[in-house]
Amino acid sequence: MRHRTAAPRVRIEPWTAADLALLRRTNVPEMTEHVGGPETEEQVLARHRRYLELNGPGRMFRIVLLPEDGPEGDVAGSIGFWERTWQGEKVYETGWGVLPEFQGRGVAMAAVREVIAAARAEGRHGSLYAFPSVAHTASNAVCRRAGFGLVGECQFEYPKGNLMRSNEWRVDLAAASRSSAGLSAGG
Repeated sequence: MRHRTAAPRVRIEPWTAADLALLRRTNVPEMTEHVGGPETEEQVLARHRRYLELNGPGRMFRIVLLPEDGPEGDVAGSIGFWERTWQGEKVYETGWGVLPEFQGRGVAMAAVREVIAAARAEGRHGSLYAFPSVAHTASNAVCRRAGFGLVGECQFEYPKGNLMRSNEWRVDLAAASRSSAGLSAGG
């Protein structure tokens, strides 16, 4: 048996009508405990429609593992970024869900890095935020390892009408762009 030591390679692919089944698979108690619990079928269908319509600013994706032996892999979850107003500024927000059988393997971190690159490439906003519950240890660890800086705790509304205690994580997309272009931070 071969053990994988490197982080998995993933590809993020645009959300399609066929991804409704993936959305239903992520709408279970163990995947939604930190965000208010499972949604009704009507809410899932409405979310799916929003995901299909989201095509700038922002986008939803399915997370696909890239196996060592071929171009096609397993669908491991979903991730996206979308526009919101935060503290009076237009920014991107991101969120993700990795199916239980793929958790703990670095899939979320690899996908978050891909989404940071996609948000940077879209170029509309200078910041990307994530707001995991302070109690969601795994998502907070993903933010830290993927390069987000912790701004602090905040009250965040999710789902609509429900305030939760969240950590506010931020990535400066312009700095990430300068860094990847080989420019200095002042450059």
